Amino acid sequence: MNCKTYGYVRVSTQVQNEARQLAAMREFGIDEENIVIEKLSGRDFNRPRYHALVGGLCPGDVLVIKSIDRLGRNYTEILEQWAAITKGREAAIVVLDMPLLDTRQGRDLTGTLIADIMLQLLSYVAQTERESIRQRQAEGIAAAKERGVQFGREGIELPEDFPEFARLWQESGISSRSAARELEMSYQTFERQGLDLLPAVHEGVAVRQMELKGITPGKGDLNR
Repeated sequence: MNCKTYGYVRVSTQVQNEARQLAAMREFGIDEENIVIEKLSGRDFNRPRYHALVGGLCPGDVLVIKSIDRLGRNYTEILEQWAAITKGREAAIVVLDMPLLDTRQGRDLTGTLIADIMLQLLSYVAQTERESIRQRQAEGIAAAKERGVQFGREGIELPEDFPEFARLWQESGISSRSAARELEMSYQTFERQGLDLLPAVHEGVAVRQMELKGITPGKGDLNR
């Protein structure tokens, strides 16, 4: 059987650079024609190229990814995809950032079992941490309301890649309108949420932060 090794690279359109993932794939020895690159916007997670790749895997093939989050956005999705590939397609998975997550043939039963256990553990920890953050936020808001703090509109659910877009915007790597277009939200919402998420790191954003708060910046305000 002529088994093949494939690499899957996923990045956000226009913002994230696939160079680091591609370099890892090449270093692993994957042929260029077997590397699948998918560029998605912040809200889009349909991944047509990924599903086409997985659907074409044959028993004994190997799928290489840089990190475990390339398989899914949460604990459930990651486990579903892991099972679909290793059990459904009878192919192997190699996660470059986590050497223990390697199910290639030739590994003994203990090695395969360790890979499955590590996947369960790492995915669960990541999911639990996200849920813990949301719980702490909710508890903080509830405590603040009890103290009489008034809040505005209910918070919106931000896209998965929002922090990366916000960081690039504050570092002048992308305009707020371009970032908002990629994330499919208004640029006003993007700026408001972005300024709440990260501190301003250059003068233009600092001025905009004051304006959004209804403050007219004067001479020396930015140096305080």
